Amino acid sequence: MTQTHQVLAHVDETIDEAVARLFELLSIQSISTDSAFASECVRAADWLARDLGTIGLVASRRDTTGHPMVVGHTSNDSTDTRPHLLFYGHYDVQPVDPLELWNRPPFEPAIEETSAGPVIRARGAADDKGQLMTFVEACRAWQAVTGSLPAKITMFFEGEEESGSPSLIPFMKTHADELKADLALVCDTGMWDTDTPVISTRLRGMFAEQITIHGPSLDLHSGMYGGPAINPIRVLSRVLADLHDETGRITLDGFYDGVSEISDAVLDQWRGLGLNEQEWLDAVGLSTPAGESGRSVLEQIWSRPTAEVNGISGGYAGEGFKTVLPSKATAKVSFRLVGDQDPEHVKRAWRAHVEARLPQDCTAEFLTKDGSSATVMETTRTEFESARVALTEEWPNPAVFAGCGGSIPVVGHIKDLLGMDSLLIGFGLDDDAIHSPNEKYSMRSFHKGIRSWVRVLAALSERRA
Repeated sequence: MTQTHQVLAHVDETIDEAVARLFELLSIQSISTDSAFASECVRAADWLARDLGTIGLVASRRDTTGHPMVVGHTSNDSTDTRPHLLFYGHYDVQPVDPLELWNRPPFEPAIEETSAGPVIRARGAADDKGQLMTFVEACRAWQAVTGSLPAKITMFFEGEEESGSPSLIPFMKTHADELKADLALVCDTGMWDTDTPVISTRLRGMFAEQITIHGPSLDLHSGMYGGPAINPIRVLSRVLADLHDETGRITLDGFYDGVSEISDAVLDQWRGLGLNEQEWLDAVGLSTPAGESGRSVLEQIWSRPTAEVNGISGGYAGEGFKTVLPSKATAKVSFRLVGDQDPEHVKRAWRAHVEARLPQDCTAEFLTKDGSSATVMETTRTEFESARVALTEEWPNPAVFAGCGGSIPVVGHIKDLLGMDSLLIGFGLDDDAIHSPNEKYSMRSFHKGIRSWVRVLAALSERRA
């Protein structure tokens, strides 16, 4: 039996103990967005620091102006030439409201039997305590069987991810030298399906802005002023309608600068996932793809930029009719970005698009939401393929490199502030109800997640063996 298989066997033999430890962490009410639970966030950080100490890491709670961070290291031995890996997770959780929709108390974890197998039911089970502990338990198994970890490890746990991470960037800047490693590992993502693991290799960025078109100095009677007076809703409608051409492409000047095509090899992996686009649309009451012509659904979500109107308001929207010509009209618009698109360039192009369509007597007011660039991993690095092969050995279906339609801000911060790529490997499922009542994490995800990290650690450590 190889060393890796000995460690895997140990995981199987001690899974009940791993679940018990997870239950201890899940019972702590570490809701970061509510100040009433600040002491619980401290308690969770202390619990994690103590637990990391039991697997040979030098770990401590690091207080911030907000909730604490937890940092742990294997050693600072400069002669240790093994790969150095930084693992990130977050111990804070979402509020539980509405409490009455929970089938059991959210901080009293339990295993429940479902038609899909046993699940761990509790707030934070999938986001992110259960995911975080898959990596910790993999390290514990390596330590128990071999007396050490297969690589240099730094653990970095945050307590504010669910409340905007106000302390994260300052902490990372201050402690950059301590946190830098060869590669970051992030376990806050999910599976394609119950049998197909994913390495997320691209995250979309975002730029968003609220625009208000101002016209008359007050709302006007549409019978008295309709026609000669400019209507801000009509102006705004044209601005928004002109964002896309008839093929679904975005019309802003230079918008596609920095957008690159996906390789045939990666596209083949995505096609191999077998997404039924019709069923995917049917599930939300739609029938026809509405994005860029000639692009598959997965291409549109994972590798193409978008411009979307998220809300419109203006004039009278109550019951019945009030025939006014409004003095202003407002829309919230967001752009998902990919590749090397620059949020500032997109902002300038968007505002120029608006200004070019403003008639005399109208002005535009802009309120900007913070922008972020997309993150694209260097999948040509050998670690990515090594990890993909390791995951494939554990799961029924081959692991795939996939995109992610949303954003995980910490991954961008790791790239920008620490100069590191991230391996995003998670074991969540679409029905885990994260952020919702009755959150759960599949026991299979937890168990095989631990085993997966055992294999990935072995594969990454072999690079310099």
